[in-house]
Amino acid sequence: MTEVKNGDVVRMHYTAKLADGSVIDSSEGRQPLEFKVGAGKVIADLDRQIAGMAIGETNTVTIPADEAYGPRDDTKVQIIPRSAVPEDVEVGTRLQHTASDGRQTAVTVTRVDNEQVTVDTNHPLAGQDLVVDVTVVEILRP
Repeated sequence: MTEVKNGDVVRMHYTAKLADGSVIDSSEGRQPLEFKVGAGKVIADLDRQIAGMAIGETNTVTIPADEAYGPRDDTKVQIIPRSAVPEDVEVGTRLQHTASDGRQTAVTVTRVDNEQVTVDTNHPLAGQDLVVDVTVVEILRP
């Protein structure tokens, strides 16, 4: 039986959910996700836990928040002047912000009033554990 090893390119179907069971992403109806195991292209804990699986095998992988998108950090919530954002901005809007070092980050608007806007630069899934159902479809040897 051929098992996934570090360095293999694998194709897998997946359904990613939050701990409450709500689906956040899935390959259902699409091509399987393809990646090289150990190359750092997927969440590290998923990368580690797929090793040893065989073609056709299905597994449920639980990834703690710290290993997924990190813990929620309240210092990443900022208040900016209302004039610094588009006029039609509303709660839930995702905006791109350019940091002083030129790096682009996504922010989510969490509060709007006439004077200021509160934005959250945490990843939307920060602080949340993930549960990922994976099925190995194919193992491609390098």
